[in-house]
Amino acid sequence: MTLETLLAPAQATGGTDPLSSEIIGLVDRVRPSVVQVQSHGHGGGAGVIWHEDGKILTNHHVVAGRGGPIHVLLTDGRTLDAEVVNRNPTLDLALLKVPETQLPAALVGDSSRLRIGELVFAVGHPWGQRGVVTAGIVSGLGSVRPPGGEQSAQYIRSDVRLAPGNSGGPLLNAAGEVIGINAMIFGGDLGVAIPSHVATTWVAGLPSRRAVLGVGVRPAQLRQVPRDGIWAGRTAGLLVAEVKAGGPADRAGLLRGDVLLDVDGRPVADPDALLDALAAGAANDAVRLHALRRGAVLTVDVSLAPLEPGA
Repeated sequence: MTLETLLAPAQATGGTDPLSSEIIGLVDRVRPSVVQVQSHGHGGGAGVIWHEDGKILTNHHVVAGRGGPIHVLLTDGRTLDAEVVNRNPTLDLALLKVPETQLPAALVGDSSRLRIGELVFAVGHPWGQRGVVTAGIVSGLGSVRPPGGEQSAQYIRSDVRLAPGNSGGPLLNAAGEVIGINAMIFGGDLGVAIPSHVATTWVAGLPSRRAVLGVGVRPAQLRQVPRDGIWAGRTAGLLVAEVKAGGPADRAGLLRGDVLLDVDGRPVADPDALLDALAAGAANDAVRLHALRRGAVLTVDVSLAPLEPGA
Protein backbone atom coordinates (compact mmCIF):
# COMPACT_ATOMS: atom_id res chain seq x y z
CA MET A 1 0.00 0.00 0.00
CA THR A 2 1.39 3.39 -0.99
CA LEU A 3 1.41 6.56 1.08
CA GLU A 4 -0.99 8.10 -1.46
CA THR A 5 -3.45 5.27 -0.83
CA LEU A 6 -3.27 5.77 2.92
CA LEU A 7 -4.04 9.47 2.56
CA ALA A 8 -6.76 9.13 -0.09
CA PRO A 9 -9.82 9.16 2.26
CA ALA A 10 -8.73 12.38 3.94
CA GLN A 11 -8.00 14.06 0.62
CA ALA A 12 -11.40 13.08 -0.72
CA THR A 13 -13.25 14.66 2.21
CA GLY A 14 -10.99 17.68 2.54
CA GLY A 15 -9.99 16.72 6.09
CA THR A 16 -6.64 15.85 7.65
CA ASP A 17 -6.32 12.33 9.03
CA PRO A 18 -3.98 11.47 11.94
CA LEU A 19 -1.26 10.09 9.66
CA SER A 20 -1.24 13.26 7.56
CA SER A 21 -1.10 15.41 10.69
CA GLU A 22 1.91 13.48 11.95
CA ILE A 23 3.74 13.84 8.65
CA ILE A 24 2.97 17.56 8.41
CA GLY A 25 4.29 18.07 11.93
CA LEU A 26 7.42 16.06 11.13
CA VAL A 27 8.14 18.13 8.03
CA ASP A 28 7.56 21.41 9.85
CA ARG A 29 10.05 20.39 12.56
CA VAL A 30 12.74 19.22 10.16
CA ARG A 31 12.66 21.81 7.35
CA PRO A 32 14.59 24.53 9.28
CA SER A 33 17.50 22.06 9.62
CA VAL A 34 17.73 21.45 5.86
CA VAL A 35 19.74 24.01 3.87
CA GLN A 36 20.40 24.57 0.19
CA VAL A 37 24.06 24.42 -0.83
CA GLN A 38 25.20 26.49 -3.82
CA SER A 39 28.67 25.60 -5.02
CA HIS A 40 30.83 27.19 -7.71
CA GLY A 41 28.19 29.63 -8.84
CA HIS A 42 25.33 27.17 -9.33
CA GLY A 43 22.89 25.09 -7.32
CA GLY A 44 24.65 22.12 -5.80
CA GLY A 45 22.30 20.27 -3.51
CA ALA A 46 21.13 20.12 0.07
CA GLY A 47 22.76 19.92 3.48
CA VAL A 48 21.84 19.09 7.07
CA ILE A 49 22.64 21.39 9.99
CA TRP A 50 24.60 18.88 12.06
CA HIS A 51 25.42 21.12 15.00
CA GLU A 52 24.12 24.48 16.15
CA ASP A 53 27.65 25.91 16.05
CA GLY A 54 27.53 26.13 12.24
CA LYS A 55 28.58 22.64 11.14
CA ILE A 56 26.65 21.40 8.11
CA LEU A 57 26.89 17.94 6.55
CA THR A 58 26.44 17.35 2.84
CA ASN A 59 27.81 15.14 0.05
CA HIS A 60 31.41 15.41 -1.11
CA HIS A 61 30.27 15.51 -4.73
CA VAL A 62 28.08 18.56 -4.02
CA VAL A 63 31.14 20.69 -3.18
CA ALA A 64 33.91 18.83 -5.03
CA GLY A 65 36.32 20.90 -7.09
CA ARG A 66 37.25 24.55 -6.87
CA GLY A 67 36.48 27.68 -8.84
CA GLY A 68 34.03 29.65 -6.75
CA PRO A 69 32.57 30.32 -3.31
CA ILE A 70 30.16 28.07 -1.46
CA HIS A 71 26.94 29.55 -0.13
CA VAL A 72 24.38 28.06 2.22
CA LEU A 73 20.76 29.23 2.05
CA LEU A 74 18.74 28.89 5.27
CA THR A 75 14.96 28.55 5.46
CA ASP A 76 14.75 31.92 7.23
CA GLY A 77 16.03 33.62 4.06
CA ARG A 78 19.64 34.17 5.10
CA THR A 79 22.54 33.30 2.79
CA LEU A 80 25.82 32.44 4.53
CA ASP A 81 29.33 31.91 3.18
CA ALA A 82 30.60 28.41 3.90
CA GLU A 83 33.94 26.66 3.80
CA VAL A 84 34.75 22.97 3.51
CA VAL A 85 36.53 21.93 6.70
CA ASN A 86 36.73 18.20 5.97
CA ARG A 87 35.70 15.74 3.28
CA ASN A 88 35.71 12.02 2.55
CA PRO A 89 35.27 11.07 -1.13
CA THR A 90 34.83 7.36 -0.35
CA LEU A 91 31.92 8.01 2.00
CA ASP A 92 30.78 10.91 -0.22
CA LEU A 93 30.58 13.18 2.83
CA ALA A 94 31.76 16.74 3.37
CA LEU A 95 31.58 18.90 6.49
CA LEU A 96 30.95 22.61 5.97
CA LYS A 97 31.26 25.45 8.46
CA VAL A 98 29.36 28.74 8.39
CA PRO A 99 30.10 31.79 10.59
CA GLU A 100 26.90 31.49 12.60
CA THR A 101 25.81 29.84 15.84
CA GLN A 102 22.52 28.82 17.44
CA LEU A 103 21.34 27.22 14.22
CA PRO A 104 18.44 24.71 14.28
CA ALA A 105 20.36 21.42 14.31
CA ALA A 106 18.68 18.25 13.10
CA LEU A 107 17.87 15.38 15.46
CA VAL A 108 20.12 12.47 14.43
CA GLY A 109 18.90 8.91 14.92
CA ASP A 110 20.68 5.56 15.09
CA SER A 111 20.63 4.02 11.61
CA SER A 112 22.27 0.83 12.87
CA ARG A 113 18.84 -0.15 14.21
CA LEU A 114 17.07 0.53 10.91
CA ARG A 115 15.01 -2.32 9.44
CA ILE A 116 13.88 -3.10 5.91
CA GLY A 117 10.29 -1.97 5.42
CA GLU A 118 10.48 1.12 7.62
CA LEU A 119 8.78 4.27 6.36
CA VAL A 120 11.28 7.00 5.42
CA PHE A 121 11.15 10.55 4.06
CA ALA A 122 13.58 12.64 2.05
CA VAL A 123 13.79 16.44 2.18
CA GLY A 124 15.74 18.36 -0.44
CA HIS A 125 15.69 20.81 -3.31
CA PRO A 126 15.17 18.81 -6.53
CA TRP A 127 15.67 20.91 -9.66
CA GLY A 128 15.98 23.98 -7.43
CA GLN A 129 12.56 23.59 -5.80
CA ARG A 130 13.27 24.20 -2.12
CA GLY A 131 12.00 22.02 0.70
CA VAL A 132 10.40 19.24 -1.37
CA VAL A 133 9.39 16.12 0.60
CA THR A 134 9.09 12.58 -0.79
CA ALA A 135 8.29 9.32 0.99
CA GLY A 136 9.05 5.62 0.62
CA ILE A 137 10.24 2.56 2.48
CA VAL A 138 13.66 1.09 3.22
CA SER A 139 14.22 -1.60 0.62
CA GLY A 140 17.78 -2.68 1.38
CA LEU A 141 20.80 -2.32 3.63
CA GLY A 142 24.32 -3.19 2.57
CA SER A 143 27.56 -1.86 1.15
CA VAL A 144 28.79 -0.68 -2.23
CA ARG A 145 32.23 0.11 -3.64
CA PRO A 146 32.15 3.65 -5.08
CA PRO A 147 33.86 4.31 -8.44
CA GLY A 148 37.56 4.69 -7.72
CA GLY A 149 37.07 3.90 -4.03
CA GLU A 150 39.58 1.74 -2.20
CA GLN A 151 37.03 0.47 0.29
CA SER A 152 33.34 -0.26 0.31
CA ALA A 153 30.86 2.12 1.93
CA GLN A 154 27.66 1.23 3.77
CA TYR A 155 24.38 2.42 2.37
CA ILE A 156 20.63 2.53 2.92
CA ARG A 157 18.54 1.86 -0.17
CA SER A 158 14.96 3.11 -0.39
CA ASP A 159 12.35 3.98 -2.98
CA VAL A 160 12.09 7.65 -2.03
CA ARG A 161 12.07 9.78 -5.16
CA LEU A 162 15.34 11.71 -5.58
CA ALA A 163 16.54 14.11 -8.24
CA PRO A 164 19.45 16.57 -8.71
CA GLY A 165 19.25 18.90 -5.72
CA ASN A 166 18.39 16.16 -3.21
CA SER A 167 22.04 15.16 -2.74
CA GLY A 168 23.26 15.95 0.76
CA GLY A 169 19.78 16.21 2.24
CA PRO A 170 18.40 14.06 5.05
CA LEU A 171 16.71 10.70 4.95
CA LEU A 172 14.32 10.67 7.92
CA ASN A 173 12.55 7.95 9.86
CA ALA A 174 8.94 8.23 11.03
CA ALA A 175 10.10 9.98 14.22
CA GLY A 176 11.69 12.80 12.21
CA GLU A 177 15.25 11.68 13.00
CA VAL A 178 18.01 11.83 10.39
CA ILE A 179 18.99 8.23 9.65
CA GLY A 180 20.86 8.91 6.41
CA ILE A 181 22.39 11.48 4.06
CA ASN A 182 20.93 11.09 0.56
CA ALA A 183 23.72 10.56 -1.94
CA MET A 184 22.63 9.23 -5.30
CA ILE A 185 20.09 7.37 -7.39
CA PHE A 186 20.89 3.67 -7.82
CA GLY A 187 19.60 1.58 -10.70
CA GLY A 188 17.56 4.49 -12.05
CA ASP A 189 14.82 4.46 -9.42
CA LEU A 190 16.17 3.61 -5.96
CA GLY A 191 17.69 6.20 -3.65
CA VAL A 192 20.92 5.52 -1.78
CA ALA A 193 21.86 7.23 1.48
CA ILE A 194 24.91 7.11 3.76
CA PRO A 195 23.74 5.78 7.17
CA SER A 196 23.67 8.33 9.98
CA HIS A 197 25.75 6.13 12.29
CA VAL A 198 28.51 6.10 9.63
CA ALA A 199 28.32 9.90 9.28
CA THR A 200 28.29 10.40 13.06
CA THR A 201 31.37 8.20 13.51
CA TRP A 202 33.20 10.06 10.73
CA VAL A 203 32.43 13.52 12.16
CA ALA A 204 33.39 12.43 15.69
CA GLY A 205 36.79 11.20 14.44
CA LEU A 206 37.74 14.43 12.68
CA PRO A 207 40.57 16.57 14.07
CA SER A 208 39.43 19.24 16.50
CA ARG A 209 41.07 21.96 14.43
CA ARG A 210 41.82 22.64 10.80
CA ALA A 211 45.41 23.12 9.74
CA VAL A 212 46.67 25.45 7.03
CA LEU A 213 49.81 25.45 4.92
CA GLY A 214 49.79 29.10 3.87
CA VAL A 215 49.94 28.67 0.10
CA GLY A 216 47.82 29.38 -2.93
CA VAL A 217 47.93 26.57 -5.49
CA ARG A 218 46.60 25.57 -8.86
CA PRO A 219 46.76 22.25 -10.76
CA ALA A 220 49.79 21.77 -12.98
CA GLN A 221 50.95 19.21 -15.51
CA LEU A 222 54.35 17.70 -14.74
CA ARG A 223 57.05 17.53 -17.38
CA GLN A 224 60.32 17.34 -15.43
CA VAL A 225 59.70 14.68 -12.78
CA PRO A 226 62.64 12.28 -12.39
CA ARG A 227 61.95 9.05 -14.22
CA ASP A 228 62.98 6.85 -11.31
CA GLY A 229 61.61 6.49 -7.80
CA ILE A 230 58.01 6.77 -6.60
CA TRP A 231 57.32 9.79 -8.81
CA ALA A 232 57.92 7.92 -12.06
CA GLY A 233 54.89 8.30 -14.27
CA ARG A 234 53.38 11.11 -12.15
CA THR A 235 51.67 13.57 -14.50
CA ALA A 236 50.01 16.11 -12.20
CA GLY A 237 50.82 18.18 -9.14
CA LEU A 238 50.04 21.56 -7.59
CA LEU A 239 51.88 24.69 -8.63
CA VAL A 240 52.58 27.00 -5.68
CA ALA A 241 51.29 30.32 -7.01
CA GLU A 242 51.40 32.20 -3.70
CA VAL A 243 53.22 31.81 -0.38
CA LYS A 244 51.85 33.67 2.63
CA ALA A 245 54.62 35.66 4.31
CA GLY A 246 55.45 34.20 7.72
CA GLY A 247 53.17 31.20 7.20
CA PRO A 248 54.10 27.52 7.64
CA ALA A 249 55.16 27.04 4.00
CA ASP A 250 57.22 30.24 4.03
CA ARG A 251 59.02 29.24 7.23
CA ALA A 252 59.75 25.79 5.76
CA GLY A 253 61.31 27.30 2.64
CA LEU A 254 58.70 26.64 -0.04
CA LEU A 255 58.85 29.12 -2.94
CA ARG A 256 56.51 30.37 -5.62
CA GLY A 257 57.00 28.16 -8.66
CA ASP A 258 57.56 24.98 -6.66
CA VAL A 259 55.26 22.10 -7.58
CA LEU A 260 53.84 19.98 -4.76
CA LEU A 261 53.93 16.24 -5.45
CA ASP A 262 52.67 14.71 -2.22
CA VAL A 263 51.92 15.33 1.45
CA ASP A 264 52.88 12.55 3.85
CA GLY A 265 52.97 10.20 0.88
CA ARG A 266 49.54 11.21 -0.43
CA PRO A 267 49.62 12.43 -4.05
CA VAL A 268 48.18 15.94 -4.46
CA ALA A 269 46.97 16.36 -8.01
CA ASP A 270 44.19 18.82 -7.11
CA PRO A 271 43.37 21.26 -4.27
CA ASP A 272 40.83 18.88 -2.72
CA ALA A 273 43.54 16.24 -2.29
CA LEU A 274 45.74 18.83 -0.56
CA LEU A 275 42.94 19.73 1.86
CA ASP A 276 42.37 16.07 2.65
CA ALA A 277 46.08 15.51 3.32
CA LEU A 278 46.32 18.57 5.57
CA ALA A 279 43.24 17.45 7.51
CA ALA A 280 44.92 14.09 8.14
CA GLY A 281 48.15 15.79 9.22
CA ALA A 282 46.42 18.19 11.60
CA ALA A 283 46.38 15.58 14.36
CA ASN A 284 50.21 15.41 14.30
CA ASP A 285 50.78 19.16 13.76
CA ALA A 286 53.34 18.45 11.02
CA VAL A 287 53.58 17.02 7.53
CA ARG A 288 56.36 16.02 5.13
CA LEU A 289 56.08 17.44 1.63
CA HIS A 290 57.80 16.50 -1.59
CA ALA A 291 58.04 19.28 -4.13
CA LEU A 292 59.62 19.73 -7.54
CA ARG A 293 62.02 22.66 -8.01
CA ARG A 294 64.01 23.13 -11.22
CA GLY A 295 63.73 19.43 -12.05
CA ALA A 296 64.85 18.19 -8.62
CA VAL A 297 62.64 16.70 -5.90
CA LEU A 298 62.89 18.37 -2.47
CA THR A 299 61.81 16.98 0.89
CA VAL A 300 60.31 19.65 3.15
CA ASP A 301 59.07 19.19 6.73
CA VAL A 302 56.36 21.71 7.64
CA SER A 303 54.92 22.56 11.04
CA LEU A 304 51.27 23.30 10.41
CA ALA A 305 49.35 26.26 11.81
CA PRO A 306 45.72 26.24 12.98
CA LEU A 307 43.14 28.07 10.90
CA GLU A 308 42.55 31.46 12.47
CA PRO A 309 38.92 32.33 13.31
CA GLY A 310 37.33 34.08 10.36
CA ALA A 311 40.18 33.16 8.01
